[in-house]
Amino acid sequence: MSDTCPITGLKNILIAIDGSPCSEKALLESINLAKSCGTKLHIMTVVEVNDEYEALAPQIVEKADKEAKMFLDAAKTCAEREKVSCNIIVHRGEDPAHFIVEEAERLKADMIVMGKHGRKKVLRKLFIGSVTAKVVSHAGCKVMIVPN
Repeated sequence: MSDTCPITGLKNILIAIDGSPCSEKALLESINLAKSCGTKLHIMTVVEVNDEYEALAPQIVEKADKEAKMFLDAAKTCAEREKVSCNIIVHRGEDPAHFIVEEAERLKADMIVMGKHGRKKVLRKLFIGSVTAKVVSHAGCKVMIVPN
């Protein structure tokens, strides 16, 4: 661990991104933190789908999958350019907060990093998005929220 690490004991950081500008800012912060602390970075996203949605609009789900892969690959490239060890994770389902908390537990993450707001424009007027609020209230580890 580097002498410049602001938080002791970090081994695994999970960053949840959705391709929004706010999540891009959170990604940059998590890369800097992982680099200064010598920790592994796990970059994840959740493609929000359900069975009915997939049956009615498979082309939209396919487009969402492709977009998720694009921004995850770009995020991984950004981390690797900074010499940060990372992997990418994709979940598909209806409750992103559930998958984020579950993945943090599975990875034994010491910290979850998220942007203050995601893609849902209606939520931009709130202090933090509903997914972020759920993660904060259910996570068993530190949660760092990066403002826009």
